[in-house]
Amino acid sequence: MKIPYGLSNFKDVITQGHVYIDKTDYIAKLEDNGKYHFLLRPRRFGKSLFISMLEHYYDVKREDEFDTLFGSLHIGRQPTPLKNGYQVLFMEFSGIETDGGHEALYRDFNRKIANALQRFLQRYEYPADTLAGVEQEPSPQARMEYFFRIVAGQKVLLLIDEYDHFANGILGEDLRLFQSIVGKGGFVRSFYETIKAATQQGVVDRMFVTGVTPLMLDSLTSGFNIGVNLSVHEDFNSTLGFTQTETASLLQPLVDACGLDADALLEEMAQWYNGYRFHPRAQETIYNSNMVLYFVSNFRLDGCRYPEQMLDENIASDYRKIMALFCIGNRDANYQVLDELLNTGQVTARQQRKFELDKDFSRDDFISLLAYMGFITISGSTLTQTVFAIPNHVIRELYFQYFRVELERRNQISIPIRTLDQAIEALALQDDIQPLASEMQRVLQLLSNRDLMKMDEKHVKTLLLTLLYQSPVYFIQSEREMNQKYPDIMLLERSPYEVPHQHLIELKYSKKGDGEKGWETKRQKGIEQVRGYLQLPAIAALPKLSAWLLVTDGEQVEHLKLPTG
Repeated sequence: MKIPYGLSNFKDVITQGHVYIDKTDYIAKLEDNGKYHFLLRPRRFGKSLFISMLEHYYDVKREDEFDTLFGSLHIGRQPTPLKNGYQVLFMEFSGIETDGGHEALYRDFNRKIANALQRFLQRYEYPADTLAGVEQEPSPQARMEYFFRIVAGQKVLLLIDEYDHFANGILGEDLRLFQSIVGKGGFVRSFYETIKAATQQGVVDRMFVTGVTPLMLDSLTSGFNIGVNLSVHEDFNSTLGFTQTETASLLQPLVDACGLDADALLEEMAQWYNGYRFHPRAQETIYNSNMVLYFVSNFRLDGCRYPEQMLDENIASDYRKIMALFCIGNRDANYQVLDELLNTGQVTARQQRKFELDKDFSRDDFISLLAYMGFITISGSTLTQTVFAIPNHVIRELYFQYFRVELERRNQISIPIRTLDQAIEALALQDDIQPLASEMQRVLQLLSNRDLMKMDEKHVKTLLLTLLYQSPVYFIQSEREMNQKYPDIMLLERSPYEVPHQHLIELKYSKKGDGEKGWETKRQKGIEQVRGYLQLPAIAALPKLSAWLLVTDGEQVEHLKLPTG
């Protein structure tokens, strides 16, 4: 089974024998829902492959390839009248320099436009002098206007991938620069204004645009208000990403080769990569497709072992970069949202479909932005609010890594990764919690000295989870429901790491004002709770389990190991 991880060219995927999850049934749905579409999804969600599929389906030059490319797919059996009916103009805006200010942005954007137009003119055999004409035009707007004069009389399909890639790179760094290029008179807005004019003239007959957030789209609204944003449309919830059934089909060869429990494997995959919902009434949650493909392509069949890293570093790097958007607006207020999310597991807000960056960036704006980026997802709704939660373990892990950085920045402290690795290895290999408790105590004392951290049991637990999430050794569960009981933290073995010890950790916080009596009360309550957890069948069945109680007053940390037999 050839897995197309990292591939975004539809023809290569099909003709080179890679597995392809058929999304071609959405072609007819798109045609039935207007002509000019925007579809926004988090990074690495299969957008580029989808847009490449559309390019190959509609390109008039690929008519003789139709049966080869689409014959075995849904659309091959039920083609629409528009198949192979367009000259296709494809553009994408990744790779634009964002560190060099306005001049570098303009230069790279202008070159992207010129290259895309010249590829089109060459492909569809326009006169050679038209290519030179593109080069002679001085600006992106002028080049587009020249191009549309040349192709007048044709019906063009315009595909734009990563429309906001470069914008996301500057939003968190220089809001004024962002506004200057997409605001009135900016070269990006002028570019889209020419496209709008071409739709009115009938030259651009259809359009499909992908990106991550609507921030740039909203900034362009007055100049470009013809597109339909399908991103939060219930019927297009699973256009990108994988459904449960699609994911199970990719995992089946691993199940067959290794004799795995199919349901158990799918459940574990769901914990890592599933959980995305883009409309409150959507019936099914969606897996991040690239994360699933990464897992399958890196699964070791020779030893039936999981990848050491459950998240590809390339994907992690993408997500860390867009975390720069967290500083839009009031950074302290945004931090409080993150704090609430990590402590309670969810946040509520009015989901924003439009952002106005020239006004105050509100809590609702920030939470909605997190959802577009994939850092939270829709989990329900109230009468007037949308409920958002962290979708899966991968994103939770990224949050806690980011939270460590924010703790260090806000409190001017250091939490060394090497020290944490050593502490968690001692816990995993030697059943020794002392190094972890000592590091937790050190950080608590630093935070207490600065008096910048709210101190209660939930916040102390968040700190402990932050420390634990810096190591990949364990699968971490926090307050997992078990027969209406909620153990604070479970550290469970995960492939490919083989450790001699798994752990249950219960945490108790004793206020300093309650003195030794309060401390003893918390200790006894914690012991009783741990003993109760150990009677639960799901916990009693865990092999190699150690049970711990940690008691703290926000400065001192006491640890106690309880018998599990």
